[in-house]
Amino acid sequence: MPDAPTIAPANIGGAQPPTFAEAARLWARIGLINFGGPAGQIALMHRTLVDEKKWIDEGRYLSALNFCMLLPGPEAMQLATYVGWRLHGLKGGLTAGLLFVAPGAVVVLVLSALYAAFGKLPLAEALFLGVKAAVLAIVVEALLRIARRALKGQADWLVASAAFIGIFLLKVPFPLIVIAAALVGFWSGGRAADVPLASAQPASVTMGQTLRTVAIWLAIWIVPLAVVRFLFGPGHVLSEIGWFFSKLAVMTFGGAYAVLAYMAQDVVEHYRWLHAGEMLDGLGLAETTPGPLILVTEFVGFLAAFREGGGNAWAMGVLGALVTLWATFAPCFLWIFAGAPY
Repeated sequence: MPDAPTIAPANIGGAQPPTFAEAARLWARIGLINFGGPAGQIALMHRTLVDEKKWIDEGRYLSALNFCMLLPGPEAMQLATYVGWRLHGLKGGLTAGLLFVAPGAVVVLVLSALYAAFGKLPLAEALFLGVKAAVLAIVVEALLRIARRALKGQADWLVASAAFIGIFLLKVPFPLIVIAAALVGFWSGGRAADVPLASAQPASVTMGQTLRTVAIWLAIWIVPLAVVRFLFGPGHVLSEIGWFFSKLAVMTFGGAYAVLAYMAQDVVEHYRWLHAGEMLDGLGLAETTPGPLILVTEFVGFLAAFREGGGNAWAMGVLGALVTLWATFAPCFLWIFAGAPY
């Protein structure tokens, strides 16, 4: 597979660039402790990658974060993929993205199996309860630290306050918040906050390279799901899971909470895979484990396939979880590898 255009690791930030093995170890550690949803995960990566390791500078990190927040899918996982790509190209992006998701995916798979066998899991929820309080402290501290660096004037604070009100009180979709903030910046004359810009220049990329990247990753995303559909038939639960979560993957703007209502309606009322209360249980499990909150889809995929698996219920449940993970996260690599060079 041809590598996506990248830049020299030495130009990433102010510190000595890491080796691939060193970066992989860090991504594995982040994957194990990235509790708290996107806010906690973004704060964790900011502290680790910008403040401690200095593998990426403040300006590039914030620019990448804005880019990822405009994409469908889990923004924190996509941010990790982007930083991994900037450090070590295609293999770096794949390693960062996969290690960001894999530990949480394994935990959700185990908890989904236990839920299928025993129902609610109060013990598991209690075990992770203390983690949430620690994550909240990390999020607040990171918010204050980034605000001190990025918000340098009264206008910046006004825009930030308006964005906060729009998101948390008025429930305005996040992409609209970002577009509105960009228009305010344009109309105010483009004054930039006093945040250092990245020293590295964007990679040189042609339209042909971009189209090739899109074609390759579309095939990686779609071909395995087409094989599932061919082997099991279009009406089989695994085929339906692949189609439903692929469709969901291009609609998940604003994070897991924003898409939960739509997902719950189809899962409960149309497909009848789960009951409404089970959807809430799944979100609760995803909230208490490492990894993106959108891993709630894995819970749904496991239970849907498990319940229609007959004598092979456990094997079907695992296949349902794997198909769901593929349909949910393969598109994330497409968005990043196609858009990151720009």
